[in-house]
Amino acid sequence: MTIHPSGLMTEAFEAQRDRLRALAYRVLGSHADAEDVVQEAWMRLVRQDEASIGNLAGWLTTVVGRISLDLLRSRQARPETGYGHEFAGLVVTAADEPAPDEQVALADSVGLALLVVLDSLSPGERLAFVLHDMFAVPFREIGHILGKSADATKMIASRARRKVQATDRPAGPGREHREAVHAFRAAALGGDFEALLRVLDPDVKLTVDTPGGLVVTLGATEVAAGARRFSGTVARQRPVLVNGIPGHMSWRPDGTPLSVIAFTVAEGRITRIHIIIDPAKLASIQLPAPP
Repeated sequence: MTIHPSGLMTEAFEAQRDRLRALAYRVLGSHADAEDVVQEAWMRLVRQDEASIGNLAGWLTTVVGRISLDLLRSRQARPETGYGHEFAGLVVTAADEPAPDEQVALADSVGLALLVVLDSLSPGERLAFVLHDMFAVPFREIGHILGKSADATKMIASRARRKVQATDRPAGPGREHREAVHAFRAAALGGDFEALLRVLDPDVKLTVDTPGGLVVTLGATEVAAGARRFSGTVARQRPVLVNGIPGHMSWRPDGTPLSVIAFTVAEGRITRIHIIIDPAKLASIQLPAPP
C-alpha cells in the first residue's frame, strides 16, 4: 500500500532537496545521476510510514547515501563507464554570466581535479570521505550505510583522506589559471608554437572525447603541434566556466556546438586538457548560447 506523505512532510523534503542533490553529486560526480538519486529517495519516502521516521534529515541522508553507494558499486562492475564519467555532469556557463550557486559550491570543493582523485577511491572510501569531510555526517551514521562499525568507518574515511591529500591537486581557479588559459587560447588561435610551449607543462596530457572514443596525446611538443590546427578554423568562440573553472568553447558557423575545453593548471602551466567534440556528449550538456 502506498502511503502519501503529508503536506508538512513534502515541505520538509523540499527543504532538504538542495542538500541531498549536492551530497549525491559529490559522491557520484554526475548531476544527472544526482537528480535520479534524489528522485528515488522521494519515491521511497512516499512508500514510508511517516510515524516510523524520527529524524527526516538523517533518514534521507542514509537513503541517498545507500542509493549512491549502490550506483558507485554498479559502475565499478562496469569498468567501461568508469573513465571519463567525471565529465558527464559538466556545468558550462559563459564566463561573463553569474555562476549558479551549485557551480560556485562545485568550484570550491569538487572541481574537475578532485573528481578525478575521487574516482581513484573505492565506493566505500568515496562515500565515507564525502559524507564525513564535506557534510560532517557522523561515522556512526555512515557506518549504517556501509554496514560497518563507527571505528571501521573512521578508518575507511581516514584512508580515503590520505589518498586525496597525497594527490597533487591545483588550488581553486584564480588569476594564474585564467592567465594560462588565455595564453593558450591566444597562442593556439595565432598559431604561435613557441608561446604554446611556454604555457604547456612538458608532460601535459591532452584527451579528446570523440564519437569514436578517447584520443590521448602526451607531451608539450605534440600537444602544441595539434593546438595550432585551431588557428582560424572556428568562427564563433568564447571563454566559459567549466564547473566553475576557466575553459573555452567553440561553435560552428551555423551555431551548433563544436567543442568544450577544460583545463587543469599547476604552477602557471597547463598540465591537462580535456576536449569534448563528440556531438552526442555535447548534446547531453546544458551549454551557453554562442556569442
